[in-house]
Amino acid sequence: MKKALFIIMAVFLVSILGACGNNPAAGEKAHVKIGVTGSDGQMWDIIKEKAEKEGIEIELVEFSDYTLPNQALANGDIDLNAFQTIAFLNQFKEEHGLDLTPVGTTQIAPMGIYSEKVKSIKEIKKGAEIAIPNDPTNQARALMVLELAGLLELKEDFSLFGDLSGIEKNPKNLKITPVTAQQTPRVLKDVAASVINNGIAGQAGFTPNEDAIFLEDPKQDEVKPYINIIAARKEEKEKEVFRKIARIYHEKEVVEAIKKDTNGGSIVVDIPIEELKDIIK
Repeated sequence: MKKALFIIMAVFLVSILGACGNNPAAGEKAHVKIGVTGSDGQMWDIIKEKAEKEGIEIELVEFSDYTLPNQALANGDIDLNAFQTIAFLNQFKEEHGLDLTPVGTTQIAPMGIYSEKVKSIKEIKKGAEIAIPNDPTNQARALMVLELAGLLELKEDFSLFGDLSGIEKNPKNLKITPVTAQQTPRVLKDVAASVINNGIAGQAGFTPNEDAIFLEDPKQDEVKPYINIIAARKEEKEKEVFRKIARIYHEKEVVEAIKKDTNGGSIVVDIPIEELKDIIK
């Protein structure tokens, strides 16, 4: 009888400890691991400092590419991640069978075309090489940017996850070369132009509104799938500590740091997740 009672109490204690996680008791600090693909600049330092004042200790876990943070989140190696768009999350979790969901919006980085060789789209010559990001959502988005710029024509059924096979017409016979997103600024010396996410462009020293030879319009509804988000495991989406972190992200000092870190290339987006349900779905 005593042995059975001991087992029951042990199981109960384990379940209580597991339930606490990063929802601590009063007076205790919550420890939250957030997966990111870059932590340079002031933004995360300010977020961590503000979170500390609210009893939240943030630990950043850096990943070398976009394919790792979602799997780490699903596996429980981290508690949140903040690096991706709605479109990227939807595609990744569908391909890998992951139960992840957005818990807050962060920013949008309009994508642009940059060049060290020409000053306008019209100067791009026939047969020129254009670099684009190689991950599924950014590749499709980059191809749509090239279409908006008048360089390509895409098939009518081209989707948010389309690839090079979706090119209908390429009148200048351009060579489109996919590379990792972080490499898109670094290959500019070797190509006629490169399609670069503005967050990465800002980190590379560009001022998007001044240096891009073509830039997306961030106000268009068509770019809402490219709003960046904070993601969590679905069963933990209601945790109060996660809501606090999402709120801190939009405080004035953080917004100003993001502008500075990205040379004005990223725009902070504070839209309730409920208002994006159709896009997320």
